Amino acid sequence: MKHILTLALVSFILASCGMSSSLYYWGGLQNGATTYENLTYMNYDRQTPESLCKLICLYEEIVTHPGGVRKMPPPGICAEYGYMLLIPDNASIFAQYATAAQRKSFTTADYASFFPQKGKELLEKEIELYPESAKFIAPLIERLCK
Repeated sequence: MKHILTLALVSFILASCGMSSSLYYWGGLQNGATTYENLTYMNYDRQTPESLCKLICLYEEIVTHPGGVRKMPPPGICAEYGYMLLIPDNASIFAQYATAAQRKSFTTADYASFFPQKGKELLEKEIELYPESAKFIAPLIERLCK
């Protein structure tokens, strides 16, 4: 009996070593950092239309296919993504520069009306998922989504 318990304990410990301990999915790892960190840095350091399109698609992936232990978007991602979609020029930049594969992330080609609508929904989703963010996000919704 003692051997069975020891074997069960060792099996449990070894099985748990392969489990992900990350609470949230940030787009995988590349070069020692998450894809989110790399693309965000690249976009804000030297923003190009292509970097903006990549970042929008990464946000879409993180929000629509959340991973990690919690299986929900990380705190702040819905707000960042929503704000990015509400920037007026971003819809036309995406429409002009997105690759065919990037365009498949969305069910519409009318980005000019889709981006602002989805941006507001994402800001509201941030409040729904993380109620403590309401103090910061509600004024943004008031100002940006009139």
